Amino acid sequence: MNNKMTGMKTSYKIGLVLLLLTAGFVACTKKLDLVPTNDVTADAVYSTAQGYKQALAKAYGAFALTGNTGGTGSPDISTQIINDEGNSDFLRLYFNLQELTTDEAAWSWQNDAGIRGLKEMSWSANNPIVNGVYYRAFFQITVCNDFIRQSTDDKIASRGFTGTDAEEIKKYRAEARFLRAYQYWVLMDLFANPPFVDENSPIATGLPKQISRADLYAWIEAELTAIDGELAEPRTNEYGRADKAAAWALLARLYLNAKVYTGTDKNTEAITWCKRIIDAGYTLHPDYRELTLADNNLNADENIFMIAYDAQYTQNWGGTTYLAHGPAAVPGDISGTSGTWGGLRHPEQFTDLFEDPSGNTDKRAQFYTSGQNKQMTELYVSTDGYSSNKYRNKTRSGDPAPHADPNGNWADIDFPLFRLGEIYLIFAEAVLRGGSGGSQDEALDYINELRTRAYDGETDGNITAGELNLDFILDERGRELYYEAHRRTDLIRYNRFTTEAYLWAWKGGVQAGRGADAKYNIFPLPATDLSSNPNLHQNSGY
Repeated sequence: MNNKMTGMKTSYKIGLVLLLLTAGFVACTKKLDLVPTNDVTADAVYSTAQGYKQALAKAYGAFALTGNTGGTGSPDISTQIINDEGNSDFLRLYFNLQELTTDEAAWSWQNDAGIRGLKEMSWSANNPIVNGVYYRAFFQITVCNDFIRQSTDDKIASRGFTGTDAEEIKKYRAEARFLRAYQYWVLMDLFANPPFVDENSPIATGLPKQISRADLYAWIEAELTAIDGELAEPRTNEYGRADKAAAWALLARLYLNAKVYTGTDKNTEAITWCKRIIDAGYTLHPDYRELTLADNNLNADENIFMIAYDAQYTQNWGGTTYLAHGPAAVPGDISGTSGTWGGLRHPEQFTDLFEDPSGNTDKRAQFYTSGQNKQMTELYVSTDGYSSNKYRNKTRSGDPAPHADPNGNWADIDFPLFRLGEIYLIFAEAVLRGGSGGSQDEALDYINELRTRAYDGETDGNITAGELNLDFILDERGRELYYEAHRRTDLIRYNRFTTEAYLWAWKGGVQAGRGADAKYNIFPLPATDLSSNPNLHQNSGY
């Protein structure tokens, strides 16, 4: 189907709701080898092709929905995390670890469980947000593992599926493998050495064993290349579902960070997969400020893979609802919501990445400054630090969101896990880091394409070959990708996350910023898992 069809976003989310009604949405568990628990047997769920599609929708829905019904031995994920189901949304948890720990964001509500210690780099193995990402990732992995077990060639044949139905189910299986690989990448990036289970792991017997970061890297790489021939061609799948380009984008990101994960550069490989995406026909969407609006599902030119949110069907206090409501001071008539939560603000070091923070030149500078101090003198005061209106729950015409919540609570904005802008930046950085298969001229062209768009079609912001270097790329990634959950990973790759090489307000717990222990480049495994699984060993320093 053509993923430009505006109804696709709605129809796919309806599929998620049907799934919830028929199968339930269960919570995460500390026993990572359990199948999802509900009242519907596998033989019933997987008896029809539609049943398979609904089960696949559950795997996708784990990104955007929260659950609170655990089975025996399967604790409620919202209790496991923060006794707040809205805070158990994957994106809100992941965003907080990727952004609040960096120069891009701070959160005002210091009494929110897990917030204190993130900016200060003083978290522990009991931090609810750290633990929440871990459990949420494994919940999606558990759902995917079950789907993969139920969609082998033998299972498909034994249930009488042939022809088109059988081929579609095989594609669904490849998509589930992609989703699982993505979450294992998240775990590898954040925790380095997590436990590991796949479809071949014994069910409900034994405890998962730990996998090294290098071995998990190799597994993710092999998994993504193995499914390449089974996923839909780029830009041909239903909206919200993964295709080959999504897997290529994850490979490009994996290879860009390979030295962090394995000690070995893979910049040539990063360039290879970027070129596949670029050659697949993606182009930059002409208006940067339309990338994070309520009708951003229309941006099929640039979108590669999105987490789909909808005000009717994915109601929780995380996701892009958090990103639209959360920024401090932004009025509801600008954000398209019922109003601000007074939470998210930028440290001044991030604001300074823009020569003109007004947004009159570089349109990516979407700061809300009225009543806000630029300097973050106090970490937990909502007026310290400029705010952002990057995520607005309105359409490009300024109208209400497609499924606008009359109370202004929930957002329709989809979240870009992968888009072409990031691919251009990966390509340019990999070239500068010595990768082959791309030229510096190409890298400069791609960067200037981003900057021409940012400057509203003008070339005033374009740079010269002499200005293109790695420091520029890091700053440009900040300008282009802020609030898209990249910053911590970027700063670690540049050796600027915990070191003294780059300081920002409240890094290390002091207003001027200071270096922190290198152990904070990796998060600790949850103390609850360590106490219940003797196969696990804590990350160094915790």
